[in-house]
Amino acid sequence: MSKGQTLQEPFLNALRKEKVGVSIYLVNGIKLQGQIDSFDQFVIVLKNSVNQMVYKHAISTIVPAKSVRIPLGDEAE
Repeated sequence: MSKGQTLQEPFLNALRKEKVGVSIYLVNGIKLQGQIDSFDQFVIVLKNSVNQMVYKHAISTIVPAKSVRIPLGDEAE
């Protein structure tokens, strides 16, 4: 894992595993809502009434509906 993704991956994975609702704000101001179904290096699949593939470079902010504990280091196992 690259150093730049040491926080991103555990954060997204915690949201996915706990099925936390999220609001994703895009750089153009559009707000998307749903649950994170899956993700990789370049995209996030957001699940709502339909699945949407959102490119990470288009995302400005991800806001969880509730607080999530982010496991870091050895805790991520």
